[in-house]
Amino acid sequence: MQNRYDLTGKTALVTGGGQGIGKSIVLALAEAGANVIINYRSNTSLAEETAELAGQFGNKIWLWPYDLVQEEVKESYLAFVAEHQCPVDILVTNASYQIRKPWDQVTGKDFADQMNVNVRSTLFLIQGVAPYMKEKGWGRILNIGSVQQKRPHREMCVYAASKMALVNLVSNLAPQLAPWGVTINTLSPGAIGTGRNEAVLANPEYRKLTESKIPLGYVGTPEDCGQLALLLCSESGRYITGVDYYVDGGMGLSF
Repeated sequence: MQNRYDLTGKTALVTGGGQGIGKSIVLALAEAGANVIINYRSNTSLAEETAELAGQFGNKIWLWPYDLVQEEVKESYLAFVAEHQCPVDILVTNASYQIRKPWDQVTGKDFADQMNVNVRSTLFLIQGVAPYMKEKGWGRILNIGSVQQKRPHREMCVYAASKMALVNLVSNLAPQLAPWGVTINTLSPGAIGTGRNEAVLANPEYRKLTESKIPLGYVGTPEDCGQLALLLCSESGRYITGVDYYVDGGMGLSF
């Protein structure tokens, strides 16, 4: 029986793939046989550590150090894949920029940086990968959203808005890409124990308050996201497109 999770011969690009949820997705795809491009902004040591772990599965691993806040995202991507001869079959836009600040203190730069990384770079990377996917008649695009699409955080209004924009982008592009066998979906994590959340979750009162909002009663791990990402990026997810999946322990539910 065919293993529909087998990604041998496929190449995946995971933005922000050096740590946290991105790292978990990199390792899940690599274990399934995919070659992986790990994009990261500045933490070379973490990216190299993830690359070493992913490389243990015998795949090709590339590091792409690029800050997605910059303007030439599509051009940089195309130059990288041309240089390394690694066109992308699977795109996971995991990298995001998050600023905690009351809404009436948000600056123009705060707004622009979050929207540029979270939304603009996603669109232009999709523009970069889509022609090859269409030519091959197969492709997987997965955007990483957030539970804040349903439960906005009062100190992250721009971040929440940017993630909701991704949901609309997926709904818009899914029927346009479907005729070429390209699927596009959103995976929206809730409270996940990553480096980004480490400081706030170390506060016992804050953690208790957070877990009180989660029906399952505990903070998730990056691996909880990695396995769903594998399904959506493999042949097992071939009939799923335009969907937003919450990995949040029920946090997005209203009571």
